[in-house]
Amino acid sequence: MSRNKKTRKVLKQIVRGGVAATGVLTAVTTVVTGEANADIIHWDANLVIPNNIDGKYINVETRVAASAAGLVTGWDLNPYGTSTTAMSWFAAAAPSGQVMGLGQGGTTSAVASLSAGTIVGSASTFGNTASSVTAGGWVLNADNYFGFRFLGADALTHYGYGKMTVGASMGVRTLAFVEFERTAATSITILGAPPAPPTPPAAVPEPSSLALLAVGAAGLIQRRRRQAAKLGNNIPTVQA
Repeated sequence: MSRNKKTRKVLKQIVRGGVAATGVLTAVTTVVTGEANADIIHWDANLVIPNNIDGKYINVETRVAASAAGLVTGWDLNPYGTSTTAMSWFAAAAPSGQVMGLGQGGTTSAVASLSAGTIVGSASTFGNTASSVTAGGWVLNADNYFGFRFLGADALTHYGYGKMTVGASMGVRTLAFVEFERTAATSITILGAPPAPPTPPAAVPEPSSLALLAVGAAGLIQRRRRQAAKLGNNIPTVQA
């Protein structure tokens, strides 16, 4: 049952029979409690990857990135390189690496540009071979998706993927976002785009507001009952 339906049900109970304020507050509190967190973590990184020997060291869990490994504790990704025709990947602490393959029409296996719907998980092949148009099938002037694995803060293997926007050469690149599974050893599917944010539910009054409404409604009902009783007592007795 949706929040709005539950709320309407509570209000109907108030109008019909004068539900106690404490009971209403308990019911409404149940309606407005927080929702469970999603299993997939999304981060809009928007990190320009410099065309130099350092690139960016990135910790996807803490969302820290810098041009030196010593500045990013437990970094997971490091795309880098001075070439304009390829992008290199430095290996993080094991287990690490990116998904290997031919990608979008590549001729040799390397860190691949993956298609939407690709599953990144324990069955994937991971490595750090430099990416290019022919190696891993990367596409210029386009969004490219790559899969990866990393050693989480829980000391377990997690899987994820990222969107790397590549410009007119492989030396022009921006890491737009990353997503990874919160649950260790759980595969993730490349969606090709971040999921749209959920439509916000209709506004629901705060529990305190509904509690006040309940008190007012109950008071009104009691007042009407007293008035009805008074009228009944004041009706004159007709003797035969």
